[in-house]
Amino acid sequence: MTAIVETAPAKINLALHVRRRRADGYHELETLFAFCRDGDTVTVALAEVDRLTLTGPFAAVLAGEAQEDNLVTRAARRFCERFGVAGGHAITLDKHLPVASGIGGGSADAAATLRALARLHGVALDHADLFSLAADLGADVPACLLGRTARGEGKGDALQPLPPLGEVPVLLVNPGVAVSTAAVFGRWDGVDRGPLGEGAAMDVAATGRNDLEPPARALARQIDDVLALLQAAPGVELARMSGSGATCFAIFASTHARDAAALAARTQGWWELPTFLR
Repeated sequence: MTAIVETAPAKINLALHVRRRRADGYHELETLFAFCRDGDTVTVALAEVDRLTLTGPFAAVLAGEAQEDNLVTRAARRFCERFGVAGGHAITLDKHLPVASGIGGGSADAAATLRALARLHGVALDHADLFSLAADLGADVPACLLGRTARGEGKGDALQPLPPLGEVPVLLVNPGVAVSTAAVFGRWDGVDRGPLGEGAAMDVAATGRNDLEPPARALARQIDDVLALLQAAPGVELARMSGSGATCFAIFASTHARDAAALAARTQGWWELPTFLR
């Protein structure tokens, strides 16, 4: 069989409300997941032995990591264990999303690996065991496996699919800093500022917030500069930090306005990705 290629699209949290800390160490969340057209790419093919190849502009960031610690490798190993698959796989991860940046890069890569392996071995993409396996790999992996606009509750893995948002112009910007998710959650002040609203996704997003934004901004002051640029950009409809940061996003009324803001971000030396919500 030929190689299976899967996109691992960037994830953004249109809103992210932290309600409380749970006894299991996770936090009770209410969030709106949306996914971009672009991201990383995972290619999987049968092989005599397992191997992982890293390519792309952010491959070097992961190069020093032990392969068994990479989420892609862990996803492949867990898939084979769960579904009784013998033999090896050659996996190539083409890494274009910055690492530890709040847009689900590692989770999206793991989810893309699961989808590719499922297609390769005839497992239904909506198989319950596939989503159970995803939840074991990380709180964001089930949403990335679903890969569509959804409301997330619990750890973020209790998912309610929502209608597609359409081709909405969006810009992702990262100032070139990695922020530890654990450190950001550790600095959350513990105040429950209320639930996520109800209704159409973009209306809920507009009235929502990201409760992790203040602690992330305290850890990485560069986020202030990114948000200031995006919020002041002509044609912006919503600008916010995604996840635990440091990547921020802005939704625009037109591709022209988005591309002008992307150019402004580029002149600052920041990573930027002009794309569309899908």
